[in-house]
Amino acid sequence: MNSPSAQPKTRPSRWPARPGKRLLAVLVALLGALLALFLLWDWNWFKAPLERAVQARTGRALHIDNLDVTLGRTTTVRGDGITFANAPWARQPEMARARRVEVDIRLLPLLRASVQLPEIRLTHPDVLLQTAPSQGQPGNWDVLGGSGGNSALQLKRLRIDAGKLRFVDAAGRTDVALDLQSGKPSHGDAAPPLHVEGNGHWRGAAFTMRGTTESPLELTHSDTPFRIALDARAGATRARASGSLTNPFQLQVFNLQLQLSGQDLDELYPLIGIAIPSSPPYRLNGQLARDHQRWRYTGFTGVVGNSDLGGDVQVETGGERPRLQANLLSQRLDFDDLAGFVGAPPKTGGEESANARQKAEAARLAARPTVLPDKAYDLGKLRAMDADVRWKARRINAPSLPLDDMDAHLLLDHGLLRLEPLDFGVAGGHIRSTLRMDARRPQIATALDANLRNVQLGRLFPDAKLAEQASGGISGRVQLSGTGNSVAAMLGSSDGNVAIGMGRGHIGNLLMELAGLDIAESVKFLFTGDKQIPLRCAFADFGVQDGLMQARALAFDTTDTLVVGEGTVSLRQEHLDLLLRPRPKDMSILALRSPLRIGGTFKDPSFRPDFKALGIRGAIALTLGSIAPPAALLATLETGPGKDANCGGHYAR
Repeated sequence: MNSPSAQPKTRPSRWPARPGKRLLAVLVALLGALLALFLLWDWNWFKAPLERAVQARTGRALHIDNLDVTLGRTTTVRGDGITFANAPWARQPEMARARRVEVDIRLLPLLRASVQLPEIRLTHPDVLLQTAPSQGQPGNWDVLGGSGGNSALQLKRLRIDAGKLRFVDAAGRTDVALDLQSGKPSHGDAAPPLHVEGNGHWRGAAFTMRGTTESPLELTHSDTPFRIALDARAGATRARASGSLTNPFQLQVFNLQLQLSGQDLDELYPLIGIAIPSSPPYRLNGQLARDHQRWRYTGFTGVVGNSDLGGDVQVETGGERPRLQANLLSQRLDFDDLAGFVGAPPKTGGEESANARQKAEAARLAARPTVLPDKAYDLGKLRAMDADVRWKARRINAPSLPLDDMDAHLLLDHGLLRLEPLDFGVAGGHIRSTLRMDARRPQIATALDANLRNVQLGRLFPDAKLAEQASGGISGRVQLSGTGNSVAAMLGSSDGNVAIGMGRGHIGNLLMELAGLDIAESVKFLFTGDKQIPLRCAFADFGVQDGLMQARALAFDTTDTLVVGEGTVSLRQEHLDLLLRPRPKDMSILALRSPLRIGGTFKDPSFRPDFKALGIRGAIALTLGSIAPPAALLATLETGPGKDANCGGHYAR
């Protein structure tokens, strides 16, 4: 029997171990190959397919100098030296370029066909956005043909480092260049705001701008409001806007709080295309909204010069010309702030508001021997837009004029301007006018029809003591028509009629005597008191031809004195030549019965006795017995009852 030690030894089999070793060797080799592939992999192999895919989708060429990828649950795709072609109609070949673009992509959501991009980082991007040369053609930013892109794309944050953006609208004479820099997000991982600063031209006018906008990601959603807070300046004009834009590069829909200030509202014309008369410095604050072709500036308040101004303005831009509609209200209107409507500057002394250009214009006018405004209206502005504006002023500040309030309705249609009405409350009465200016011809044809009703004589005097010495209602009518492109030219060429009159009332003797009619009576009343003299009537009737006013009837009759006159007033030369003959009805020893000559100019009139005419009775003396108001005034004068109603005839002899 063999012992155990004598039994033959069995050698272990190799075959069970060989498959495991081979598998390990294969895995090691595969990992080595993958490592070698990873170390040697050039992601630029994907450049060409990516560039072809973008061009097929957008019709624009994309070029990438270098492409790299950092793998992970959130993978980063990095491209250097990127350019993107412009629209075929654009002159500049590139729409965008960037030194580097980094895109973070979450891989797992890709299995659900959801593209989630936590962040995109742009380094030194330079983007050109421009409108198409043909109306109705999309801008160069519409790279997807209006399809709106991939609705499954989710982009959370966009960071811009040292970016540049240029917006060009050649038809609108707009060219804006902006520097862009992402700021810090307000909370958590929210999209960071964008700081903006730049300059350029808007409608041909140079301007600068700075401020903050929401993340540019909102630009990808044409129906999502895009919030901004910007401060822009164009010369002396400043606009501060905060609010939201929808489709901001087309600027078709927005709603902004707009603070607007400047030295002259006229300077807004090159910026917004709306012609506004020259004004003193202004400051306004309201809600600016646009809905495609309709602009609205509503609920605004502010000041223009020394006047408050508020109301609502709407502009329609879809027609042949812009059309302005406005409803304006001033609680207190400083009258000289309206000077721009007649081509004159506002007052410049004391606390009056005026800009530097207006001060220079006021100095020029002060050096002229004439007073009527000679600044020509801009025919282009009168023809550039249509308008329907209603402006009311509840109180008017006019120290040298007894104005109470104003109600004006302005209509402008293709160069034809009408004021229907232009109504001023004056000294307790009204001056109600209609004005027609036809600027469709090289020389403006103007027609004025003004009616005076019950303007109180006593309230015409700013001095309270003199105001107590006069009463009575003044009425009349002014009808003038002329041609010319300035107020001075219009009046200097005018034809028509001017007739004003006053019936029953009274006037202080002191006021009469201080006018130079009786020196002895003046001295007496200065020291012993005054009395009231019944006023029977006063009237002046002028015919106007080619700017020359010829007196047809001129008289002033009280129980003490009868004054009759004749002469001319030249609106062209601004010269006065009137002769007034007083006929005192008392027996004062020192009564000056010599005629009073009113001469000189509108700017520097003179009043002096005309002793040469003392012994000349002339036509005036011969017709004293037939003095009566013109027929056109009879219906408006309160002549009163009794023998004094004949206005002069009873005392003529």
